[in-house]
Amino acid sequence: MDWEADLKGAVVEGDEIKAAQVAKQALDEGADPLSLLQNGAVAGIREAGDIWHAGDYFLPDIILASEAYKEAAKTIEPLLSHGQFSYRGKVLIGAVEGDAHDIGKNIVVSLLKCASYEVIDLGVDVPLQDFVDKVRELEPDILGMGAYMTTTMRGMSEVIGLLDQAGLREKVRVILGGAAVTREYAKEIGADGYGADAAEAVELADHLTGGK
Repeated sequence: MDWEADLKGAVVEGDEIKAAQVAKQALDEGADPLSLLQNGAVAGIREAGDIWHAGDYFLPDIILASEAYKEAAKTIEPLLSHGQFSYRGKVLIGAVEGDAHDIGKNIVVSLLKCASYEVIDLGVDVPLQDFVDKVRELEPDILGMGAYMTTTMRGMSEVIGLLDQAGLREKVRVILGGAAVTREYAKEIGADGYGADAAEAVELADHLTGGK
């Protein structure tokens, strides 16, 4: 049985139950975890991203594909030896405190995973100090913050200030996005970049990490 093709198909279709089942059954029958992840789950989320870029998938489709990928990866990754899978970089991402909008963030997360980034998603309504604490703990290459209301985007400036106070600002690149944010605002508060949409956010991540 072609487990990799089955897993890839489940991810592209956004079937998280099937993705988890295929991953578990494949591993139970001796499939190589690294090959299963790369040629099954990762290949699937990349294809889903390509379909979305082409305009043939809508927001719910790419979100479902992302959830299917996460279920498969959750099953496979614990069996990988440290350093087996090479990520292009580590991205910590979340919507700032007071902001519960997550659709845009979820799309960015999905496309970053398509591009082989390790993504730690803090979710929504993230306390400002939590961003700083997680940067210190996880040492990401990039911190991505989203704000979708003008009342919450001020928190981004506060986080950058807190990073500076903690001596962490020079250790992480900060990128911003969300409906309330502008390129001018990102520059004004000292961020390293702004993504107008998910595709631009990935291009920016590539630029900031040197396309490694």
